[in-house]
Amino acid sequence: MRKQESILGVKFDIVNEDEALEKLVEFVEEGSSLKKVYTPNPEIVMLAQDDKELFRILSEADLVLADGIGVIIASKIRGLELKNRVTGVDTMDRLLKYCGQTGKSIFIFGGKPGIAEIACKNIESQYKGVKIAGYHHGYITDNDQDEIINKINGVKPDVLFVCLGAPKQEKWIDKNKDRLNCSLAMGVGGSVDVYAGVAKRAPIAFQKLGLEWFYRLLKEPWRFKRMLILPKFLIKFIVTK
Repeated sequence: MRKQESILGVKFDIVNEDEALEKLVEFVEEGSSLKKVYTPNPEIVMLAQDDKELFRILSEADLVLADGIGVIIASKIRGLELKNRVTGVDTMDRLLKYCGQTGKSIFIFGGKPGIAEIACKNIESQYKGVKIAGYHHGYITDNDQDEIINKINGVKPDVLFVCLGAPKQEKWIDKNKDRLNCSLAMGVGGSVDVYAGVAKRAPIAFQKLGLEWFYRLLKEPWRFKRMLILPKFLIKFIVTK
């Protein structure tokens, strides 16, 4: 039975990294209908407070993973069961390893022109056995939608990684869920930049302490205003019954 905890109304699945991978493998192997997976952080949770469409989309997901440390802190404040941070990029890594071991195919959609192609080449080199079904950048217009859907469906990937950033990627998956011919669609934001080598993750020590946000702030101080969302999120969570 699916177990979830609600953080400001957004329901997160109570899973650790191993359990999350088990669910993803189940989705891919089942392959009967598209499964939707999202990885909200506090910023996305706050967006969902005012964006009813995004709130609905998250509530209808097949798996919702707690990407941000702020979500886990909120859970601990209330003594909830949500204890494990499961990031999108780490989950993507584990899923790619599975795809390599089983010969599953992937499609990457998103990023600047050329970035998805580089990411796919690096993935193909790093995860032996992964089949690259295709890729496409995320700089598209409404007139390009049919072309993208046809391109994806033409190669029938097992896994579709959508890297358009939130909430655009969640809304794109939801809008096209009945048209996509793949087993799993997962919103993974800037992960395409990581795999392309144009963005670097925080050192392991920062990752383990849940301080990747602080590392990014040190490297990119102009992100300060965006970082203010974390205390606002926690304050709202504390005062909301």
